[in-house]
Amino acid sequence: QEWKNTFATWDPQDFCNISKVVLPTDTYWSPPIFILERVNGQNSNLDYMAVMHNGSFNSTQAFQVTLTCSLMILKFPFDTQTCNLSIASFLYPAVTDLVMKTRRTPAEMMKDSQSYFLTDGEWKFTNLSIIEYVEELGDGEFSVVTYAISMERQPTLYILNLILPTCALYLLDMAVLFGPSSLEDKIGFQIAIILGSSMLAVILNNILPTSSNKPPVIGTH
Repeated sequence: QEWKNTFATWDPQDFCNISKVVLPTDTYWSPPIFILERVNGQNSNLDYMAVMHNGSFNSTQAFQVTLTCSLMILKFPFDTQTCNLSIASFLYPAVTDLVMKTRRTPAEMMKDSQSYFLTDGEWKFTNLSIIEYVEELGDGEFSVVTYAISMERQPTLYILNLILPTCALYLLDMAVLFGPSSLEDKIGFQIAIILGSSMLAVILNNILPTSSNKPPVIGTH
């Protein structure tokens, strides 16, 4: 966070050329912000801010938060999700008191986010966009900055553990059904295939995401 306070300025030449001091965050006013989609999380213990001689304040804090996000898993496991992280301050109206702006461009933040994001996990970070707007709430208008984070699921694990075995079972079922085997052998193979399909259905039920109104196509066929 960066902001300016014109009442907190001094001439460095009058104070041994000191142009920067570090103070606790409760020493001066700082903009209170909220993450709208936040469920829970843990704040950092870096309760300090840097004050420059020209009245510029700089505060850096790390947050580890859990956010709510609506998932669209119709194309699971080849789905792409977009989750929002909205930062707002509903204590000061945007028209008269506080307007939030982003310092860096989406391309710069995209580059930094890719370097910090865990690239060998289930998700692949694909895009980041920033939306600045004014939210009307009650009788006031408040400044909001929303970061739209797009991620693409890595489908390799699901292809190997789910899709390929399912296709193999269906091919085996067709081969046995139209093969020259006797009726007793076909019945035995069909029972084995049914048991295998049931096991795959149990695995599918355990790994499918449940936080979506529309079930994935792979779970309905």
